[in-house]
Amino acid sequence: MGYYDGDQESSSRQKGNRGGKFLPALLGAILGGLLVLFTVPALGGAGLLPDNLYPSNEEENGLGADENAIERNVDVDLTTNVTDAVDKASDAVVEVVNIQQTDFWSQQPAGSGSGVIYKKEGDKAYVVTNDHVVADASQIEITLSNGTKLKGTLRGTDPLMDLAVVEIDGSKIEDVAEFGTSGDLKRGEPAIAIGNPLGNFPGSVTQGIVSSADRSIPVDLDQDGNPDWQAEVIQTDAAINPGNSGGALINIAGQVIGINSSKIAQQEVEGIGFAIPSDVARPIIEDLEKYGEVRRPFLGVNIIPLSQVNTYHREQTLKIPDSVKGGIVVMEITPTSPAARAGIKEMDVIVEMDGEKINDPIALRKFLYTKTKIGEEVEVVFYRDGKKQSAKVELGKQT
Repeated sequence: MGYYDGDQESSSRQKGNRGGKFLPALLGAILGGLLVLFTVPALGGAGLLPDNLYPSNEEENGLGADENAIERNVDVDLTTNVTDAVDKASDAVVEVVNIQQTDFWSQQPAGSGSGVIYKKEGDKAYVVTNDHVVADASQIEITLSNGTKLKGTLRGTDPLMDLAVVEIDGSKIEDVAEFGTSGDLKRGEPAIAIGNPLGNFPGSVTQGIVSSADRSIPVDLDQDGNPDWQAEVIQTDAAINPGNSGGALINIAGQVIGINSSKIAQQEVEGIGFAIPSDVARPIIEDLEKYGEVRRPFLGVNIIPLSQVNTYHREQTLKIPDSVKGGIVVMEITPTSPAARAGIKEMDVIVEMDGEKINDPIALRKFLYTKTKIGEEVEVVFYRDGKKQSAKVELGKQT
């Protein structure tokens, strides 16, 4: 309000002296205009200002040279190794919708994730995704990159490695992903994630690097607080959000090097995501497609880690030498199992298999599931009543 009153006061003072100043000001304006009118053409004609220095109308309006630059940029080739890789792989990445029965009459989507078309054979095609994406689904719907929706049929799942295979109609499929090897990945090399984050952004692409090619993370299948497995994963800082699960992690050549699985979801953590390496996933995918399950070797023992045995039972019951720091204690043997046929007994302490240290149950599973095959014979080294022994065991099939 004070600012407005001051304006009014200034205006009234100008009006009081208006008559004395008006005429000289008018004459000055007329003479100035005539001077400019006659002087500027003369300067131009005299060559003092060359024609090419006079601004065009476009330049006066801020266009001109900038507009030409924009036109030139239209022809710039924006293709890179990254765009080539994405173009090669993106059409093989699909959306996977988990539809569940809500009551007797109705079904509705319970969640969505991503998947990768890895094979087309005859009139069928196959999609790999995560087990947790399709868990408890009564129906599975696959949406292709062009928007086509297809019914999916679950072929098999593997909760241990969080993988699943879904069969779809192959007549609608044109693009299949190429799998590369994950065994020679290097820290720092480019990694590109493709998927459907949040279930709303299909075909989204994020770029990062391989943070670690051989990270191990604990997996607690029964949620009892004790890890059941140490999963080998690729760690990447390429953004992996909910809905990206089951999508592709590709290299700069557009090859699938991993199946995106999870990220650390903590407020203070950024850029830590995980993918199942392609070399690990490939044999599991083959088993799920062919058998509907993963066919893993079977020993036939229930065990606990030696570290859980107190000092008294170590000395009096197991009679283990103090030099033995790790191993697994056989608590129960399945009748007619490979271990039973080989003569292994309860209270035996297994410490080695085929030259590899077996320090805990996770190490046993890792050895059986990644280093052996069904029907293969392995040497088991164990302690019985304080004496070191060994036995040959022919591995069976886990049921």
